[in-house]
Amino acid sequence: MSEKELLYVEDSLNQTKHLYQKCGNTADALQDRELKAFVQGLQERYHSVFNQIYKVLQ
Repeated sequence: MSEKELLYVEDSLNQTKHLYQKCGNTADALQDRELKAFVQGLQERYHSVFNQIYKVLQ
């Protein structure tokens, strides 16, 4: 991969990590069980996406 492509991948990892953390913080603050479960599902998806992107680098 070129340096520019690696920067794009790094940016994608950082954005995905940020969204994962935001979902975790939001889920912790929610009282509604259904909404909390939905946000936790989003958090799991972001974790999965992060891992998929990371595997490309290995």
